[in-house]
Amino acid sequence: MTSSARPRVDGSAPRPIKRGAKVAEALAQEIVHEIVSRKLPPGTLLSSEAQMLEDYGVGRGSLREALRILEVHGLITMKPGRNGGPMVIEVGTRDYGRMSSLFFHLGGVTFQQLVDARLVLEPIMARRAAERRGQELVGHVADPATTPVEDDNAYFDATKDFHKTVASMSGNPILNLFCVSLEEIFRDQVSGLLSPDEERRHVLEVHAAIADAIAEGEAERAERLMREHMQEYADWVHQQHPRLVEEVIDWR
Repeated sequence: MTSSARPRVDGSAPRPIKRGAKVAEALAQEIVHEIVSRKLPPGTLLSSEAQMLEDYGVGRGSLREALRILEVHGLITMKPGRNGGPMVIEVGTRDYGRMSSLFFHLGGVTFQQLVDARLVLEPIMARRAAERRGQELVGHVADPATTPVEDDNAYFDATKDFHKTVASMSGNPILNLFCVSLEEIFRDQVSGLLSPDEERRHVLEVHAAIADAIAEGEAERAERLMREHMQEYADWVHQQHPRLVEEVIDWR
């Protein structure tokens, strides 16, 4: 049996919602389909509750549960006030990473396994970026000679977006999503664990070398440098924080 969905006020017809034990989930899927098919940008208010009840032909309880599902997944927010209601918000890698970290936590995934995954993915991303001769890092990599590496904030600002940028240059949005979300989970787990002062100049030099290899289209060199770079940091964490590597990823 399907719902008695009626044409919307704009004349378009919602897809019928299948009745059953998971009406709310089916309705949530339909609302997402509408957001995507209509290319609704962040900040767009969806229809009022009364209008959605009429459009989809479902009960108030099912509609509210569907909206709650979308809110928990970071797809909408409920804007308060007289002219409020469900509003589309921008979905980012952090939302995906947060949901992933829940599964990692429940599955007993350790920090070591997270590191291992990044050791596989990051060099591949650097190679793909080089194969595309990405130029996004040109002129935006911190100068190793002039960056005040003894200043934690300055060093963090100089390095925080490097891996995200390399991932975004791969040309594959799925790999980009995986890689960046893992990097964000990694940063959450090692919050405050910056490279030691004596290694920071070297890190910036490696970043610059990887950026150069990517811009020059030297795929093998970019992959090798990124793998060595990731392994160096992993080795440092092992040496300085051995208990961390066996800890289970937190859901944050």
